[in-house]
Amino acid sequence: MKIATYNVNGVNGRLPVLLRWLEESAPDIVCLQELKAPQEKFPEKAIEDAGYHAIWHGQKSWNGVAILSKGLDITEKSRVLPGDPEDSHSRYIEAAVNGIHIGCLYLPNGNPAPGPKFDYKLRWFERLTRHAAGLLASDSPVILTGDFNVMPTELDVYKPERWVDDALFRPETRAAFKELVEQGWTDAIRKLYPDEKIYTFWDYFRNAYGRDAGLRIDHFLLSPHLDKRLIAAGVDRHVRGWEKTSDHAPVWIELAD
Repeated sequence: MKIATYNVNGVNGRLPVLLRWLEESAPDIVCLQELKAPQEKFPEKAIEDAGYHAIWHGQKSWNGVAILSKGLDITEKSRVLPGDPEDSHSRYIEAAVNGIHIGCLYLPNGNPAPGPKFDYKLRWFERLTRHAAGLLASDSPVILTGDFNVMPTELDVYKPERWVDDALFRPETRAAFKELVEQGWTDAIRKLYPDEKIYTFWDYFRNAYGRDAGLRIDHFLLSPHLDKRLIAAGVDRHVRGWEKTSDHAPVWIELAD
């Protein structure tokens, strides 16, 4: 089974890119972030024509998450991260697909830091960590995936000295990610490629993609059930080079049946 995550940076504006990649890569399950579309503007028909069922949680202009499945039953479990009834951002959706519990997330950016946006990021991280503990305790196969907006280590960022004050790389953010992983999750990319430079995001500015000045901020966290089934993982880096593409590239894993 092939599962992918992709921050599309606008599902309607990047729809030709998304459909081209779906046809080329043919993942069984896809988690999307940054739809940037209200609920009624999600391109359900085009996604269906590409062979995918979809559930989504949209929001006008910002955020938005979705889970797609190809020929597999998908059962929505939640579209809200517990812990803050006042939080109106569409950043989390959870479903059961083919016996796997999948949480698709778009964690807040948090810049500028320090400040209210960074405080919100850390509070959101705390809520995610509490919820993740409950998912692990359920003893079900679970995947948490999406745009975490964190570079866990210096290996995950081009010229880390330039990012020390950024919300994605501040010590508090990296500590929050470490605390989450140490509950018992496996960082899929790092399990298979512990020492390799791997990026999932390249800014539109200063020819970042051409210079390979990237960041690894899109992650797969696997519960112990799935850790043992992980057989491959990678980044479809070339998609970042397509015309009118997202600033992220799709990330994927393969699980043994």
